[in-house]
Parts: sequence; structure tokens; C-alpha cells
Amino acid sequence: MGPVAFAAVNTVAPVLLLVGAVATTVGAGGASLVSRSLGAGDTAQAARAAGTAFVVFWATAVTVGVAGVLLIDPLLTVLGATGPLRGYARDYAVVILAGAITATGFSSLVRAEGRMRFSTMLWVLPVLTQIILDPLLIFGFGMGVRGAAWGTVGGQAVSMGMSLWFFFGQRHRPYRIRLDDLRPHGPTLRHLVALGSPSFLAGFGAALLTALANNLLVTLGGAVALGAWALCTRIGTFVTMPQLGIAQGMQPIVGYNAGHGSTERVRRATVLTIRATIGYGTLVCAGLIVSAGPLTALFTNDPAMREQAATALRILALSFPFAGIVPLLSARFQALGQPRPSYLLSVGSILAVKAPLMIALSHIGTTGLWISVPLAELVSAAAALFLLRRSRTPVLPATPRPDARPTSGPRGVFG
Repeated sequence: MGPVAFAAVNTVAPVLLLVGAVATTVGAGGASLVSRSLGAGDTAQAARAAGTAFVVFWATAVTVGVAGVLLIDPLLTVLGATGPLRGYARDYAVVILAGAITATGFSSLVRAEGRMRFSTMLWVLPVLTQIILDPLLIFGFGMGVRGAAWGTVGGQAVSMGMSLWFFFGQRHRPYRIRLDDLRPHGPTLRHLVALGSPSFLAGFGAALLTALANNLLVTLGGAVALGAWALCTRIGTFVTMPQLGIAQGMQPIVGYNAGHGSTERVRRATVLTIRATIGYGTLVCAGLIVSAGPLTALFTNDPAMREQAATALRILALSFPFAGIVPLLSARFQALGQPRPSYLLSVGSILAVKAPLMIALSHIGTTGLWISVPLAELVSAAAALFLLRRSRTPVLPATPRPDARPTSGPRGVFG
């Protein structure tokens, strides 16, 4: 569709990040409760936590979708969609907002049971669906950018359908979600929101950070700079997925063993995942620095955008050795039922480090904005590791209610 359409889709990225932040909020909070409840043998509370997560997400997604469609023009202005970008951005954003209710498959709740294979399929099958739908709708049916949006919603719908079958159709599971579990329960809701809020603030902050970068780049370099940023963020999203997977895989192990009282396993899981995310990030950094030119050439034929994207990617690659630390340790604190340190990491890294550095170094030009990203990740990672050293591993009760009745739980899932 050309560089303008490519840049326009990236201006709508904060909308995707915001809806994803809502899903991550209920997923992280619910998964922490579920895994610790299963570790303590309280399957009734696990069901109540999962049911509450479903209801909170659906209600919030509908609200965000309706409000976004009704306020689409001011929203596009805030996102920096101006001039020729605006029409493409509108086509993409309206469909994404209308399909917001499909934007999660609750894979975190599946992982909380130790069902890693099905949790993986909740990502693989929807992505394969989108890979098939995108070219078919964009080119085959001539839908352009709107087709790309429908491809995304189609993949999300597959994930949602799979999760509904898993939680409400499967019989051989450690707990069943009943109708009563879908009714709001004050203590569970408060606990879920408290544990999940750091994830929402991190996602919301990432959306604001992306919107800030979009507006700065439009001023500094126009559509070419914005397109280069879009290309690099697409590549960055792909290569950092294993770091996200490391953090997500660590959560149920930490939560379950904390609920079971096995603090040594919590410590081991933390050390191993920190080593894994740093090691992987270092390898990716080296690979991208070497292959930045040929890699960016795969995505665009525009010489100016390709040259700028290759330069940006080599600089941004320096952030990957540190990029996994903050989300990993934030997820660890959430899994342990400690929202306060997670708040400090998710909010503090954006408000106190990333946004100020981006604004300050952007005065140098687009190169300064690229440099601000790895510098901010380095400072944030150092602060996160310092916070980890000062923290303790608690063994907290998994439930916020005094009437919980322990029942027989799964054996050997994480042991």
C-alpha cells in the first residue's frame, strides 16, 4: 500500500497497545490469583478469579471500543494522524476499535494452570489466521488498510473462540467457571485490579510513548521518519516476543511455588529467566546490527526510508539486551502478589526515564530520538535490578477472602 499507509497504521499502534493493556491487566491479575490459588489447593477461588477476569475485560473492551469509535476524530488528532495519513489511519482504527472485545484469548489464565501447549496454540493459530487473511483481504478483496485491520480482528476472534472453548467447554481441568463466578465479587475484583494495574499502566504508558514518538517524528522528519520508526517497531515487536515469552512462562511457576511455600524455586526461576532474557537480547542485538540493511530492505522499496530505518535499527538494537528486564521483574512482582514494586517499574520507567529522555534527545534530531531508546532501557534495567536486590520473596495467601475452603488441587504441574 506504500509508505504513507504503512506509517498511518503505525500511528494507530497506541490503540492496539491500549486495548492490549486492558487484556494484560486482567490477565496478569487473574493469573497471579489463579496460580497461587492452585498452589494453595483453593480451586474455588481460582474459578472466581478467572470469571472476574472475563467479566472485567469484556465490560472494559466494549466501553473502549464504543468510546473510541464515537470520538475517532479527536483520537486521530492526538495520535498525530495528519494530512494524507489521516484517511488510512481512520480506516484502520475504526475496525480495530469495533473488534476490541476479541482482543484477548486469556492465554495468561491458561498458563496459570501449567497448560503451556494450549497457551502457545492461543498465539500460533490466530497469527496463522492473520497471515492468511491479510493478503487475501488487502489484495484479493481490494480492502487495503481496512483489510489489514479485519485480518487482525479475525485472528483475535480465533483466539477468543479457543479460550471460550477451553474455559467453558473442556471437562478435564482443575476448576470450572460457574455462572456465580461471572458475577462481580468485591474482594476478588479489588485484588485483581491491584495486581493487574501495573500491567495496564505499562501498556498505557507504552501507548503514550508511541504517540509521543509519532508526534516528534512527524515534526522532525515527516512520513519518512515515521515510516522508519514503524518498520523498526515491527521488527522489534517480533524479536522481543521470546523475552515476553520468558516473562510469561516465569509467572505461573513463581506464583504456584510462592503459594506452595517453595521460595527457593521462586529464586531459581528469577535468576534463570534474567540470564535467559539478557542472553537472548545480546544475541539479537548482534544479529540486527549485522543484518539491519538487508532486513529493512525486505519491508520497503523506498530508498530514503530504507536508509533511515537501517540506521535506526542498528541504534535501537542496542536496547534489546536490557529490554526484557523491566517487564520480567514487573511480572515477577505481580505473580508474588506485590503490586507496589511493579507500579514503580512500569510507571517509573516511562514517566521518569523513557519519556524525558526521548523529549530531551529529540532536540538533536531523529538520531537523538533513536539513541534515547537504548539509553532509557539501560537506566530502567539497572533500577529494576536494584529494586530486586532490595526486595524479599513473600509467601502470601493467594486469596483476599476469609471464607476460602481449600480443595484438592493439581499435583506435579510445576513441581
